Amino acid sequence: MRSFIITLLLLAAGGTICKAQCDQRLSAVSSKTTHLDASGAVKHSDDESTTVSFDKSNITVIVNHDGNDDKMTGTVKSYACDWKIPFKEGKTSMNISLTNDNGESRDFSVTIEGKDGKVTLMAESPQEPDDKIRLDIDKFETVK
Repeated sequence: MRSFIITLLLLAAGGTICKAQCDQRLSAVSSKTTHLDASGAVKHSDDESTTVSFDKSNITVIVNHDGNDDKMTGTVKSYACDWKIPFKEGKTSMNISLTNDNGESRDFSVTIEGKDGKVTLMAESPQEPDDKIRLDIDKFETVK
């Protein structure tokens, strides 16, 4: 009975930690951007630093090309988050609208998924179905 109670307490604590990840502002950092065509074949890759910071309502994307930052900000239209192991195993899905510094806006479906400790971000825009963006995430954590 005692081990059963301890197990329940550990499961409850783990569930709280995973839920806490979903309720905080998060940051995902990548050093490589891969562009895929509609079938998933690689079109090209770019060595560039990308930081995606988001919570349930806002998102900021900063891409550094050779020392120059391109910044996009936007709103999160829908948000679903379920992580079994924080920052390692789970999934976050968002539908977002991003606007760049020139005022151009574009909608995206974004999925951040962790499998076997590897985290990947996929972004697809209905305005450009032949250019899916994949980021292999180097660092995924809460924003301090």
